Amino acid sequence: MMFTAYFLGGTATGIVGVIIHEASHNLITGHKVMDRLMGLYTNLALPVPISQSFRRYHIEHHTWQGVEGRDPDLPLEWEKQLIDGSPFKKCMWIMIYPVMYVFRGLVLQQQWGHKPKKWEWINVAVSLVMNALVVYFCTWRGLQYLFLSLWFGYSLHPGAAHFIQEHYTFDDGQETYSYYGMLNVPFLNIGYHNEHHDFQMIPWSKLPQLRYLATEYYDSLAYHTSWFMVHWKFIFDGTMGPQSRVVRDYRTFKSGRSLLRRIHEYYNPKK
Repeated sequence: MMFTAYFLGGTATGIVGVIIHEASHNLITGHKVMDRLMGLYTNLALPVPISQSFRRYHIEHHTWQGVEGRDPDLPLEWEKQLIDGSPFKKCMWIMIYPVMYVFRGLVLQQQWGHKPKKWEWINVAVSLVMNALVVYFCTWRGLQYLFLSLWFGYSLHPGAAHFIQEHYTFDDGQETYSYYGMLNVPFLNIGYHNEHHDFQMIPWSKLPQLRYLATEYYDSLAYHTSWFMVHWKFIFDGTMGPQSRVVRDYRTFKSGRSLLRRIHEYYNPKK
């Protein structure tokens, strides 16, 4: 079971996660409610209800990227202090990465007084019913397989390396990274992360074309060509760890946005 859960179930779990990501941006049907339903439907393959909560937290990540206390993708302070540069600790940290992602969301939810919304409760109910059906038709062993697949697929699996690839600073000062390699084919171009952050409403199928149209820009940035090496470098490079992120405070974020707005208004004056 372990072998199958890693290579088959883990890979399928990663692909399911990419589809849920696309649904969170309304890039499957283009309709908000329909894409919520697509997220719920896709989530049936996972034993944990993530699609609707991910939808909320992921949009917050795009809105508040790198802003401490607002971006749910940023490691918490105690994660940085505990893990530091230890290869063993980093390996263990990657192994529980799915748990930490959920935990960070709960911490921010508590901090900002957010409560689970209607669609999140629907997601929980649907997942409970689906898990009950899995146990009924496939016994507890079937549910165990799904949990193992989820754990492998979101931890030390090549397809899960994009969680590290996307925003950990392998090149000093660069905040976001893309991966250009053959695993973009089964994993629906999730590696094209700079392109995705620049143009969030372009679906996965068009991201390679976007890179082609702006090759001189995207090829000038640091990028990865191996997800295996992403994990390897992150774990065994003593200078890297959960602290390897570009972090800004709220005031700096607002000042930067204000400056960009003034520059835009200067070059595009109202007639």
